[in-house]
Amino acid sequence: MTAAAAVLVAAAFTRPLERVSTMDPAMAQSAYDARAVQLVYETPLSIDYAARPYRLAPGLCEMPEVSDGGLRYVFRLAPRPAPRRIFAGDIVRALERLRSKEVVSPNGWVMADVDTVRAVDDMTVEIRLKRRVRHFPWLMALSAAAVKAADGSGTGPYELVKWRKNHEMVFERRRGPDGTPYSGDGFSTVRYLVVDDLSTQWLMFLRGELDFLGDVSRDNFDAVVGKDGRLSPALERMGVRLHSMPMLEVAYVGVNMRDRVLGQNRSLRQALNCAFDFQEWAKFCNGRVAPANGPVPPGVADRVDEPFAYSFDLDRARRLMAESGYANGIDPATGRRLTLSLAIGRPSQESRAAGELMAAFFERIGIRLELDFMTWDAFLNAVNEGRVQLYRMAWVGDYPDAQNFLQLFYGPNSSPGVNHSNFSNAEFDAAYERDDWRRCQEIVREECPWIFTGYNKSFTLVGPRVGNFVQTDFPYGVEQYYRLKKAK
Repeated sequence: MTAAAAVLVAAAFTRPLERVSTMDPAMAQSAYDARAVQLVYETPLSIDYAARPYRLAPGLCEMPEVSDGGLRYVFRLAPRPAPRRIFAGDIVRALERLRSKEVVSPNGWVMADVDTVRAVDDMTVEIRLKRRVRHFPWLMALSAAAVKAADGSGTGPYELVKWRKNHEMVFERRRGPDGTPYSGDGFSTVRYLVVDDLSTQWLMFLRGELDFLGDVSRDNFDAVVGKDGRLSPALERMGVRLHSMPMLEVAYVGVNMRDRVLGQNRSLRQALNCAFDFQEWAKFCNGRVAPANGPVPPGVADRVDEPFAYSFDLDRARRLMAESGYANGIDPATGRRLTLSLAIGRPSQESRAAGELMAAFFERIGIRLELDFMTWDAFLNAVNEGRVQLYRMAWVGDYPDAQNFLQLFYGPNSSPGVNHSNFSNAEFDAAYERDDWRRCQEIVREECPWIFTGYNKSFTLVGPRVGNFVQTDFPYGVEQYYRLKKAK
């Protein structure tokens, strides 16, 4: 028996996960960071991950009392067994760190509409807003709002007991208030493994070394899922289950609007969108992607549903190239082909193949695309510092509201905030501030600060030992609800 398989027998839930950059809630940026953070630290509110439609639920605090026309929120800490380690002051400290000039949190947008936050007493926090914001309670369920005790510890379901950077994270069930170890039919241990190669992940899953697989390689996909969308009989006999659903996620290639070539040339950005061949891209992705018509995916309130004016059309792409001043891809200033650079934060074989396919798309309109592969941390730093021209990324929704996606274009949120494209448009900002989400989407769809590559679909494989699994767009800390199924 391999070492990994031995750990599985010992009641550990083991899955691959991309690199976690930080366990500091204020600095957490990716969905991978959020998964780890919310295993260890609790948020003031939580999301009922199994409810449809999604809804908020109590977390560290009970559901808030709202008054003064939606400007005043009062959060009371939920009753807990003694000894209590989190108090109102800890929540205030966690939230204030998000807008601290010393911390420089990329999650400062969470506090953008907050005027004051104060501890009324040890059990009560009052938050006053500058303006009424309907989605504000959802912000209190984000990993950015997670709270540490005064000694830096958490009160989440697990404790981080081992972290080998770029290799493995191990979490153990938190002990009871009296120090007694956890006992129950859940998983006492959660292991996140960094396994870059998808084929290696697949082999580990088949050998029983992984309980969960959220990303099947393109080469193996047809052997896993038939053309009818059903799991292969061989895997069914092994007790493997397939879960599939559209995700609250938009994938895109971002344009750094501060770039001197792309930032002031709307026709060129529109041409890039028209050159993106979605049908070929969908084949490459084994159909695990739906066409995107803008920055807001289906299933989100206030989404614009009209067709995208700059979807794949090579003839139009070539006309737009001429309008942009780069007819046939030639830069008139140099007489040479226009060369653009795409930053990719995952130097895997699949990412390389994806980058090469994109390069082939833009080759058709005379553009040469250079691929710049980086480690994830280096990629985030380069994007945050504006040292990229184009960058490939996806945004996973924090809550099902158009604002959550449109904040990625709001001027005050520019890097190192979530507006990594550094999009600055006075008309957009004014529409955003009056909650005119339709107009915001119309502007973004016309200005094209992104190349809209698709809305991702999830195909998840769950091993035979895992019970009580529910697929969700908000899987942060949900391992605490999984149950260890007895072997037959």
